[in-house]
Amino acid sequence: MHPSEEDRLHAETRLTAEEALRSLGISRQELEELVRLGLAEPSAPDGSEYTVETVIRLQRVRRLHADLEVDVLGAAIIVDLIERLDRLEAEIQTLRGRTS
Repeated sequence: MHPSEEDRLHAETRLTAEEALRSLGISRQELEELVRLGLAEPSAPDGSEYTVETVIRLQRVRRLHADLEVDVLGAAIIVDLIERLDRLEAEIQTLRGRTS
């Protein structure tokens, strides 16, 4: 599967809040705190659904927080930068493909 197709599927696929909580291994209060901090955004206005993309992002944040003892906001910044690098690398590959 092409990375952009996978990204699109992750952005479109929705999980219930309960599925997201199980996947993340956190409580509802912890998820609400992550939303309050701006690190996650529900895909449903009532907070009952999250995209797979959001859950994957939160898994990365939690892993950095646990493994490297980076605070949650610092971990979110690291994840943002990694995602930006990934997008730029994909764009470079696309541009290289056009010139070949």
